[in-house]
Amino acid sequence: MEAHSHATPPADGPTLGSLPVEPLLTAEFDVDPGAVYERLRSTYGPVAPVGLMGVPVWLVLGYTEVTEVLRNESLWRRDIRYWRARAEGRLPRDWPLLAGYEVRQMMFMDDDEHLGARRTHHSALSPFQDARSPEGWQLRAAVARYADELVGMLAAESGSVGFADLGAQYTRPLLLMVTTKLFGCPVELGDELVMDLWRMLDGGPDSGPATARALGAFTRLAAHRRARPGDDLTSYMLLADPGLSDEQLGRELFMNAVYLNDITGNMVLNTLLEVLRGNATVRRSLSAGQLGETVNRAALANPPVANMCFRFAARDVRLGEVWVRAGDAVSPSAAAAHHDLLAISSSHLVGSTVSTRAHLGWGAGPHQCPSAARELGGMIVATAVGRVLDHFARAELTLPPDQLPWRSGPVVRGLRLLPVRYELRAGVLPAQRRDPAEPSTAPTADGYARRLLTVLRRLMPGGKEEDRVLP
Repeated sequence: MEAHSHATPPADGPTLGSLPVEPLLTAEFDVDPGAVYERLRSTYGPVAPVGLMGVPVWLVLGYTEVTEVLRNESLWRRDIRYWRARAEGRLPRDWPLLAGYEVRQMMFMDDDEHLGARRTHHSALSPFQDARSPEGWQLRAAVARYADELVGMLAAESGSVGFADLGAQYTRPLLLMVTTKLFGCPVELGDELVMDLWRMLDGGPDSGPATARALGAFTRLAAHRRARPGDDLTSYMLLADPGLSDEQLGRELFMNAVYLNDITGNMVLNTLLEVLRGNATVRRSLSAGQLGETVNRAALANPPVANMCFRFAARDVRLGEVWVRAGDAVSPSAAAAHHDLLAISSSHLVGSTVSTRAHLGWGAGPHQCPSAARELGGMIVATAVGRVLDHFARAELTLPPDQLPWRSGPVVRGLRLLPVRYELRAGVLPAQRRDPAEPSTAPTADGYARRLLTVLRRLMPGGKEEDRVLP
């Protein structure tokens, strides 16, 4: 990869704004994004000009070029104020992705500001990452318990043999329950939170209001925990940086919730999908009892973030075969870059284990997920996947893999649902139902899970009309 940061582009060279660009988000992309990446690469090389909802950006397709952009923070900036099109007022006012980029939090900071925010996150997350600390083992026990309760609910509702959507009935409520536990949320915070995060990341017409609602919810949580601190991430972030305002902390919690619910949730579902569809390398790792390697291989085949957040060129630079001008937006494509790694792993010159460790599921470079967050996320994914494999004697997809419905968006490629026919192992007990006459001072975890399932079914396409009113 050539990154000639001190060379001068030709005076008559084309600029991004002058190039004809084809829209990225098309019906073809919805069905087979891999084919679109391959066609773009064969046409333009490792960096291609594309239109993203009417805005031209550079899509970085090659693994070498993607990792260069991710690792060279001095040249490729995260702060949206570097984006020339935005500074010059050339973005449509209602551009769907702008609301998310305008949220000033750690992901969109550079240099000392970014390092300070990163230290706060690492300090606050460390107790939960450490399995030997009380916070760590309590969280691990909670993740496993929630997973068991959700599987128990399947047994109670559908029996030991039946049909389930492992997205709506397992993964999404599990991750929201973990968020509630980790963040110290009152249970009423979460009803539409996951769907609002979806709306923001998918860039739909209601992404702006969805972002505002989610930010408002987390700002209220910050104020709640400032007044009533506890053993939770929100309180520990305030302890690590008492100068954070409720609005600042709300923005950081918002970013963490995006990763915990949407990105980590995608990694759970993508791993389960690769197992169910019979991915040979994933299944070999699973058969060897290497659950962490199973997750790595699934992330390589189907990364939870297909196209990463924009970076902005600090100055004119040659990337691949094109000149990127100062202030241009580039989107590093993990999904396209992983094609390079898969090609390397099939070579007799390089072992496949080397390539799986280089997947970009958690990012790379100075802005990759902090180590405590990676460890925590990996634990949640491994536990969520492992409990399904422990409890299910048999599971098979009820749709062919190429007919599964995917969310159409510029950032994530996540399943809308993962429908399976299952058979539970002997001894998996249905979730216990509490006697209505039994006094209770707080909602049970099982009651919260049922409430989440009702909400998610109501909001998902095709939700039953009788589910459209909350109990």
